[in-house]
Amino acid sequence: MATMNVSLPVELKAFADGQVNCGRYGSTSEYVRELIRRDQDRSRLRELLLDGAAGPIVGRADEEYFASLRDRVREAANSNYPPAAGPVADATV
Repeated sequence: MATMNVSLPVELKAFADGQVNCGRYGSTSEYVRELIRRDQDRSRLRELLLDGAAGPIVGRADEEYFASLRDRVREAANSNYPPAAGPVADATV
């Protein structure tokens, strides 16, 4: 694992130390790694959302569509199996 030294203002260091002291993280390094992972996830989600927004409209997300999604979730919960896989576009109304 690589090592990185980071300079923080007193307030930020105190906050990071507080996250460790209250038991959420084992060390400040663990806390910083988690923040970086979250930022990576956020960046990836942003990319996916922008890609989706730039793509063609392939279906309608109206009241009937969401009702069918709720029905699929209820059926899956009752059968103890996950809902049928497939792209959202397949469930157009």
